[in-house]
Amino acid sequence: MGIKQTLLQFMREPAYNPMEIYELAQIFDINKNEYNAFKKVIRSMEREGLVVSDKSGRVGVIEKMGDQVDENTEGLVSGKLQVHQRGFGFVIPDEEGMKDIFIPINNMNGAMNGDKVLAKITKQDTESKKCEGLIVKITDRANKSVIGVYQDSRSFGFVISEDKRIQKDIFISKKDKNGARDGDVVIVEITKWAQDDKKPEGKVKEVLGRKGEVGIDILIIAKKYGLPEEFPPKVLKFADNVEDQISEKEIKGRKDIRNIRMVTIDGEDAKDLDDAVSIERLENGNFKLGVHIADVTHYVKENNPLDKEAFKRATSVYLIDRVIPMLPKKLSNGICSLNPRVDRLALSCFMEIDHSGKVVQHEIAETVIKTSERMTYTDVTKILKDHDEELIKRYDYLYEDFKAMEELCNILNKKRMKRGAIDFDFEESKIILNELGKPIDIKPYEREIANRMIEEFMLVCNETIAEYMFWTQTPFVYRIHEDPDSEKLEKFKEFIYNLGYRVPWTAETHPSTLQGVLNMVKGKKEEMVVSTLLLRSMMQARYAPQCTGHFGLSAKYYCHFTSPIRRYPDLQIHRIIKEYLHGQINEKRSSDLMGIVDAASKQSSEMERVAQEAEREVDDLKKAEYMSERIGEEFEGIISSVTSFGMFVELPNTIEGLVHVNDLFDDYYIYDEAHLALIGERTKKTYRLGDAIKVRCENVDIENREIFFVVAGEDEEDLDSEFDETNEASEEELEGKEPVKHTISPENHEDINEQWSE
Repeated sequence: MGIKQTLLQFMREPAYNPMEIYELAQIFDINKNEYNAFKKVIRSMEREGLVVSDKSGRVGVIEKMGDQVDENTEGLVSGKLQVHQRGFGFVIPDEEGMKDIFIPINNMNGAMNGDKVLAKITKQDTESKKCEGLIVKITDRANKSVIGVYQDSRSFGFVISEDKRIQKDIFISKKDKNGARDGDVVIVEITKWAQDDKKPEGKVKEVLGRKGEVGIDILIIAKKYGLPEEFPPKVLKFADNVEDQISEKEIKGRKDIRNIRMVTIDGEDAKDLDDAVSIERLENGNFKLGVHIADVTHYVKENNPLDKEAFKRATSVYLIDRVIPMLPKKLSNGICSLNPRVDRLALSCFMEIDHSGKVVQHEIAETVIKTSERMTYTDVTKILKDHDEELIKRYDYLYEDFKAMEELCNILNKKRMKRGAIDFDFEESKIILNELGKPIDIKPYEREIANRMIEEFMLVCNETIAEYMFWTQTPFVYRIHEDPDSEKLEKFKEFIYNLGYRVPWTAETHPSTLQGVLNMVKGKKEEMVVSTLLLRSMMQARYAPQCTGHFGLSAKYYCHFTSPIRRYPDLQIHRIIKEYLHGQINEKRSSDLMGIVDAASKQSSEMERVAQEAEREVDDLKKAEYMSERIGEEFEGIISSVTSFGMFVELPNTIEGLVHVNDLFDDYYIYDEAHLALIGERTKKTYRLGDAIKVRCENVDIENREIFFVVAGEDEEDLDSEFDETNEASEEELEGKEPVKHTISPENHEDINEQWSE
C-alpha cells in the first residue's frame, strides 16, 4: 500500500481528529530528513482533492473537515454549483472575474444544482481544458424542495425530478407520500440529503396534478425554478387596501400635466402599462420628449409587505400564456397601470433633444397624468409605415405626434450607431397556443418602427437619469455591461479572419469595431452566425451599485428607470430619485442606501437569470411539442452552429434542431474548429456556418427539449449503397482504420452548454 493510501486509511478512522502535518509526521515516525518529502506528499494530496486543510493547517479527509472548512479557507473557492443534465457541473465563483470550475460527476459529493458550495481546484487551466475541481463542502442547500413525478412500489415510493440536473431520485416512505398516486406530479420536501451512494429522502408536500393535464407542463417549469405563483395572504390583503382612485390629497404638490397629449404604446396583450410618452416640437426646432413612468413607489413603500415581496421576486416572469408578476394585479393591472383617460401618478422625465440627438436639458418631476390613448405597436406601425387611412382618421389628433416621434427615433438611433453602440437584430419568436395549451403556430416576432420608437425613447431616458444621478453621488442601482470575455473575443476574431474579413483591431476593443463587423456581414449568409458568435463573446449585463458603463450600448451611464411594475431595480431607483428631489438623503440615509442598492443589485441580477432560464425552457418545451407533430416533414434552414458532435440548424420560425454527426451517413466528418465546419474525410463535403440546408425532422425528445434533424434526401441505405459503389479503397486498406470519434466529454462541455442554453 502506498503512502497516500496509508494516510487516507488512517484519516478515515473514526477516532481520527484533523491534525497538523508535523503531528502526522510524528505518528508515522518521519525523521527530519524525510519531513520535506512527507510534506510534499500531503500537499500533493491536497491538490488532488483527496484531503483538505483548514486555516490552522490541520489536515483531514473531506468527510472529517466539513464542519471546519469555511469560506475563508485558503485554496478553496466559494460559488454556486450549476449542474448539467448529463451529470457534470460547474462552480460559478462568487469572486468576480474568476473562471468557472468544471466538476466531474464523481466529484459532486452529494451537491445538487444551485447549491452554494466550496470547491477545491484539483487541476489547473490548460489550453484545451478548464480547471477541474472537487466539491469540498455544501454551505447552503438550494433544493429544499423538488418537483417531480411520484412512482409507487409495494413498500416505498420515489420521486424522479423534473429538473434533469438533479440526478438522484428521492426516496419516499409510505407514511410520507401524502396521498400521492403513481404518476402524480408532486412537490417533495427533502428531509435527508444524499450521502455517498445513498439517495436523498423526502416527504410529499403537495400534489400538483397528473402529467398531461392542461397547463401542468408550464406549471412544472415555474415550480422547478422556484417561481411563486401566488402572493402571500398578507401581501394580497395589503394590496386590497390600496385605493382604486387618485385623491386630491395625493395630487397636491405634484406637477399637473393632465392636459398634455400622451400615449402608451405596447403589445396587444399587455395589461401592465407602466410607460407613456409625449412629444412636442419647440420653437427652436428641438424636440421635447416626455417619458412618464408609473409612480409605483407611491404605493410600494420601503419595507412594506409589497416591497418585501417585490424584492424577493425582483422581476415579472413571462411564460407564453401566463405572467408571474412582481406585484399583485391590483397594482400592476390597476392603479399603477397607465390606462387611458384616467388620472395616474407618475415620475416624469422631460428631455429637450436637438437634431443631433443630444439632450440639451432635462427635468425630472413627480407628476399626475392622464394618457390620451392606449396604442398598440401594430396600429402605430400601420399609421407610420402602411399609411392606414382608417387609423390615421381615427387618431388624427395624434398623427403629427407620431410623425414627430418617428423623426426623433431615427435621430436618436443614428446618434447611438455613430457613437458605436452594437445593434443585434435577432428575430424573436411568438408562440401561439390553443385552449389546450398546445402550440399551433410559431413565427418570428417582427420589430417594427413602433417598437423601435419606444426602445429609443426608453434608452435615452435611462441614460439621462443615470448620468444625472451619478453626478449627485447618491447610492444608486446601475445597469452595467462589462467588456467582452477576452478568450471568447479572440476566438471570434480568428473565426471572422478565417471567413475572409480583415478588421483593424486595436489593443482596446471598442463597441464600434464590433458594430462594424456586423455591418460588414449584413445581408450575407453568415450574418446570423457572426451575430450569434459575437453575442456569445459578450458578458451578460447585470445590475450593480457602481457605474462602470454599458459596453454594448457604448454608454458611459446607464440604468433601468422605465419599468418599476415589473423590475425591482427600477422601483428602487424611483424611490431614491424621489428622496433626492425632496432633499431627504443625509449622511445616515446615504450609508443605509449603500447596503440597500448592493442587495437589490445582487438579488435582481440573480432573479433575472432565473426568469430568463424559465422563459427559455418554456419556449424550448413548446417548440419541441410543436415539432413532435411534424416528424417526417422537411424544412429549409440555416446552419446556425457547428460543433464536434454535429451541427445546429435554425428554421425561419426560429426553431433550432441538431443534426448529429452520427446521422451524416455519407462520410466520416472531421470538425474544423478554426472555420467552424464539418468536413467529409473522403468526399471533402463541407457543412459551414450560415449555409442553407434542407432538413427533415427525425425525432423529438420533449422531456429534454431537444429536436433532431437529418439532412433531407440522405437515406442511410442509399448512401451505404453509394459508398459501396464509389469507394475505391479495398477492404484490406480500410481494415483497422477507425472512424473519427465524436463524444461528449468535459473538453467540449462549453460548446454543449452554449448551444442548448444560449
